[in-house]
Amino acid sequence: MWRDRLTRGLALRLCLLLTALCVCLHVYLELGEWRGAPSPLTLGRPTQTSQVLLDSGERKLGAADPTESRVWDRAVKRRVSYVRTPKKDSVAGKKVGGEDPSTCCPPLRPNRKSARWHIELEPWASDSHSLEEEARRFLSYITTPQVFCASPESPVVQGGQEGPEGRWAVCLDSRYSLAQRIHIQHCRVYSLGLGMEDKTVERSLARAGCEVHCFDPSLRQAHLQESDMWLHRLSIDWRDPNPAIPAQRQHSNTKKLATILNDFGHRQVDVLKADMESAEWKILENLVLEGVLSSVGQLLLEIHLHWAGFEVGGDDPSVVRYWFSLLKELERAHFRLFYYHSDPAKPRLFLHRNILNATSAYTLGWVNTQWRP
Repeated sequence: MWRDRLTRGLALRLCLLLTALCVCLHVYLELGEWRGAPSPLTLGRPTQTSQVLLDSGERKLGAADPTESRVWDRAVKRRVSYVRTPKKDSVAGKKVGGEDPSTCCPPLRPNRKSARWHIELEPWASDSHSLEEEARRFLSYITTPQVFCASPESPVVQGGQEGPEGRWAVCLDSRYSLAQRIHIQHCRVYSLGLGMEDKTVERSLARAGCEVHCFDPSLRQAHLQESDMWLHRLSIDWRDPNPAIPAQRQHSNTKKLATILNDFGHRQVDVLKADMESAEWKILENLVLEGVLSSVGQLLLEIHLHWAGFEVGGDDPSVVRYWFSLLKELERAHFRLFYYHSDPAKPRLFLHRNILNATSAYTLGWVNTQWRP
């Protein structure tokens, strides 16, 4: 029995030895076949050394058999590995940071737009973090137009039932695109709110040739066309419905504005009008974080100041600082305030108290100065 075990052990060792010899022979033949060829490249293009070897090889084989020259070319081409690199990192003859792009290392993180999860809060209005100082800065900001909407014919289209001049206004200044879009009847309007609010501006723009979509969750029909306007049984929210909750158990059909734009196949909105009854702060935050504002030409918004708003937390000074930071985000997105309206009939309430004689609601109008549809 021990002889059989010894025989099997010797046979196994012999097989392993033969295998090792075969591998060594294969490697030796491969090295012998490619001897003299340049080493594989890893940067996606031939180096200066490989180019010299290629030129010298071509000169040596210039008077030889053409078949050998083709064999040399195929060998060199097979040995060069080309890797596609981003155009920004491989511009010919251009130096990045004072260095040759062929020798510098690629960035660890490629240039891409990172997702935003929160807005950048502005510094406090004062070191004391007082409510009055925050309110003073905020109220001064929303009552100081940054651009003036001037036009020889009609500077604004106004409408509304409150106040002597109307609550809402759009800018038809020739410096911006809305007047030209109305002229060619290629403008689109989104109106967010409830059915009881005034629709004077929407009807005026519809008569002028704009495509008007009104979103109202109280409608009985899902979609309805009325007086040259489309009515949709939808409510704009700062989040999409929870997919774990069945649709029949949800209180209303609510979606984010970005989702509705995608569902409708709309890339741009010339005028976005919103009266969301204290939900405007979180909706505006969502528009900022998801970059939807770049698709909007003018933003008409009613803000409510008698309380913090839905899902807005913190003490009163922090709430006003959050409001102010949101409006500054509009400014960073190239929006400029051109209109504000305060109805004297509104209660004098600012976070449940009378501060600086401010009313409880303001209607504001912004124009995107960089918007080019």
